[in-house]
Formats: sequence, C-alpha cells, structure tokens
Amino acid sequence: MRETCPLFPPKSDAVAFIKNGQAWSVPLTGSTPAKNLFNSRGGTYGLEWSPDGSKLVFVSDRGDHSLIGVYTNPESPIQWIAPSFANDRTPRWSPDGSKIVFVRTPGTGGVPDSILVRKHRPWAIMVAEVASGKATQLWKAPKTLAGSIPTINGGFNLHWAAKNRIVYLSYEDGWPHLYSIPATGGTPLLLTPGHFMVEHIRLSPNGQVLTFSANTGPDPLDIDRRHVAKVSVDQANMSVLTPGTGLEWTPVITGDHASIALISATAQRPPLPAVMPLTGNSLKLIGSSQLLPSFPQSALVTPKQVVFTTPDGFKVYGQLFEPAGNSSEKKPAIVYVHGGPQRQMLLGWHYSDYYANAYATNQYLASLGFVVLSVNYRLGIGYGYEFHQPERASTNGASEYIDIKAAGEWLAKQSFVDPSRIGIYGGSYGGYLTAMALGRDSKLFAAGVDIHGVHDRTADRSLLSRYEKAPDAERAAQTAWESSPIAYVNTWTSPVLIIHGDDDRNVRVNQSTDLIQRLEAKGVEMETMIIVNDTHHWMKHAHSLQAGRATAEYFQRKLKSNK
Repeated sequence: MRETCPLFPPKSDAVAFIKNGQAWSVPLTGSTPAKNLFNSRGGTYGLEWSPDGSKLVFVSDRGDHSLIGVYTNPESPIQWIAPSFANDRTPRWSPDGSKIVFVRTPGTGGVPDSILVRKHRPWAIMVAEVASGKATQLWKAPKTLAGSIPTINGGFNLHWAAKNRIVYLSYEDGWPHLYSIPATGGTPLLLTPGHFMVEHIRLSPNGQVLTFSANTGPDPLDIDRRHVAKVSVDQANMSVLTPGTGLEWTPVITGDHASIALISATAQRPPLPAVMPLTGNSLKLIGSSQLLPSFPQSALVTPKQVVFTTPDGFKVYGQLFEPAGNSSEKKPAIVYVHGGPQRQMLLGWHYSDYYANAYATNQYLASLGFVVLSVNYRLGIGYGYEFHQPERASTNGASEYIDIKAAGEWLAKQSFVDPSRIGIYGGSYGGYLTAMALGRDSKLFAAGVDIHGVHDRTADRSLLSRYEKAPDAERAAQTAWESSPIAYVNTWTSPVLIIHGDDDRNVRVNQSTDLIQRLEAKGVEMETMIIVNDTHHWMKHAHSLQAGRATAEYFQRKLKSNK
C-alpha cells in the first residue's frame, strides 16, 4: 500500500506527508505553511525517517522501474540507493541509520509469456550502505509459485528488527508466515510455523517482538476467526494471547512495552478498542458505554461454521446465519459473496468497515427470517496458497464460481431451506460473482442483488493490441470473455437489483450501465439504484445503509412475498 498518512519524525518538529505524489513537510506547530521538500519524477511514496530524524528515505515510482532515494536537506542532492532497472520498494532503516534494507523485484517488460499459466513472481531482499549507496543481495525467494511476491496485508512486511535481524513475510511454505534472517546473511528462521496466516504485523518499539493477528488457536473454529499473537524476532516462540470465541486484531505494543492495544469483537458485540498486558491475561475494553442501549446485541445470532467440498475437490468454508426460533418451516435462503477477492469472512464482526457492514446486513437478513450462508470462496485468504492463488481463477476461467454454485447447492440440500427460494448478493467482486450466478444458474438462484460488480472481464487486459503477443493471447482473450457475466445474459432469467455509485473509481459505473442495457434487451426483470456522487466504498454511511436496506427489502419481495 502506498502511504498517504503523515509521518511523524523521531527527533524533529516537522511532519512529512505525500501530496499529489510528492513529499511535503509542515511544522508540528503549524507555525508556517507546508512546503514541498523536493520534486522527483514519477510518484513518491514509502517515506520513512532515519532513526535520528535527519534523513528521509522514499520510493520514486518511474512506471517500468522504481528507485529508492534519500533526502537530507534542500542544499544536498538526492542520494539514490543502488539505482537499477528493477523495481525497488519497502525501504527500512537499520537502527543506527547506516544501512537500508529493501525489496527488489524485476522491472516491467520482457518477452510476452503465457497469460493462462501461473508463474513464479520473483523478489529478493537487498541491504545497502547509505554512505556508498551500494547494495548486496541478502536473500532471494525460492523459485516456486508459493515463493512468489506475497499478496497479503502489508505485502512483504519488511522490518529491520533488534539483534540485527531482518524480518519479512513469505508464502513459501504454503502459508503466509514470518521469517527472520541475520542482516549479515545466513539461513532464514521460520518464526510462525503452522497451517494459518498472519496479518496486521507490527514491530515493537524496542524492535524485539512482533505482534500480529492470526487465524489460529486451540479451537478448530479459529481458522475462521482472528486472535492476537506475538513472537520474538529471533526465536520461533509464538504464543496466541487472546484465545477464545471472540475476535481480536491489529495489535500494537505500547511505548512502555507493558501493554498491547488492539481491537476486539464477538459474534454479537461490534468492534471496540481494548488493552491488555503484554503477558496476555485479561482484556479491558474501552468505550463499551458508547454502544447505544438500543443496539440489538442480544438479538444477534452466532453464525455456525459450514464446510463443504466442491465437485473439483476444494474444501470451502462458510458461516451460516440461521433465524432465531425453532420453526420447522422451510425458509428462504441467501448466499452472501464477499468482495476483494482476497478477503475472509469470519465467525463474528469483521475488522474491515465494509465487511462489518456486510456482517450487519447478514444479521439483519437472518432477523427477517432468511437463512444466510456467507461463503469464503477460493481466491480468498486464510486457507493457504493453493486456495488463495488457484488455477483457472478470475479472468483465467473463473474457477472460483464453482464454490459459489456449490454453496447454493449445499443450501438447497438442507432440510430447513426451500430450494426454490435461494437468492444471492454481494458487492464488488461479490457483485461480479452474483452476476455470474444469475447468468449461469438462474434455476438455482431465484433472485440476486448485484452491488457495484464487474461484468466485462475483457476490459481488464489488452491482450491483442500489441504486435508482439503472448503465445496464448487469443485463448486468454476468449477465456476472459467466458469469465464475464455478460457472456451469459442469454441464460439469465432470474430478477436482479443492480446498485452502483456513479463516482466509483474501483469499478467504473459503465460496468453496470452496459449490463443494464443488455438485460433490458433480453427482457430480464430488473430494478436499479444509482447512488449519485458516491464511490465504491460508500463515503457516506447513509448510502451504505441505503444499499443494505434496499437489498433486504428486495429479497423480502422476491423470496418471501410470493410464498
């Protein structure tokens, strides 16, 4: 992620920040206006102060390559660190400020390779002397699929820790884990072994301990939760600090190294800040009194873990929300499909505000009498590399849709579900898969709500526009079309509600405008809602509520009123 937050200095009175792709600073007192520190061709990001606050390291993105520079003052020229035709990123200072560790990946270009075949994406860790600007390779990722560039929260999660250790994240053993290697070279140490993932990684102020969130613990259901854990930077002594049925994430060790601040939630209680001793005993919530007395916490159901196997052998996890009560009547059901796609829905409130809102909507639907199955389909996180980066997925064949259809079929087999009243909804990538479901399997999915979904996947790539083409360019273009919902309009018969903000910068509104024209020409029953001047993430909370309420009202009309 490219930083846009202000960067506070360790020993200075000016804060650095990015404005319009360039580095700026302003006194903490606000005594003088902000000023541009320097101009660098391309976009500037990745700011980090040196330990003594006298220098600022940054990344300059030049498009097909990127450079690491060090700014000292207006009188001194920028010092470029081991400039090359590669993409250098994620610079981190050594504790004494004499060296910088960073990640190097290949620059853009080369002979066009196969598009449909999964390939290793190489990366290496470099260490540079600031004085000379020269760098040497400390470690190179194994040349395997799992050894590729990690696509997890925080990316490489690179740190120069205490005891002269370099800490980083790698997927090389099939799970996203933390590793530690001496800055002078040697064999990496796997710090967090096991079948789970780590994210929200932070280095303690003294550089000796890493805290993070992990989907592991003593309960097998923890694979669908998050708990706070810690590990030393030079020992594989990981411990889970918050076991139990709750969910905890984004831990930060306080400056006195006595406590951890974090966010805590349960299946019923929404997220609240909390603190606990570093030893991991009691958890003290902050702000419980701010929860409105009218909030229906006690009425929320506890979702149940569901596991099923797809026709092609994938083990898929989901969370089942069942209406309260003991009615034996067959109920309407809904499949919820998250976006991302590299997300994981949990057995409780989510750490993302977008998906916390989705969790609330699923609870609301359950309160209205719907059975809701939230499905964690392949391409998502939390279940290992092969689940996260599967074959024939996305524009290469949409194999993830197999999981969505399997979820609908699982619901249809349940004794408490009416198989003729199964709906589906989701936003973003979830909107895309909702549209795929309605286009390919209207007999299974009786109605759907498609929220800012992608419908034409051929727009994702220009496969045939250049003279020198990939060997499978034509087949890849055809596969991208076959992975698009608009390819299945002719078999789309179920009614749909399409919702989209017309200032969406993630999924352009023309994706929905085009689909609407095609469905109208086909005569598909359809309702639409355009939300004027809002973006993909619903910048106004009222618009998030509007979309959620419209979704619930639509399903009530389509799946309950015609019973």
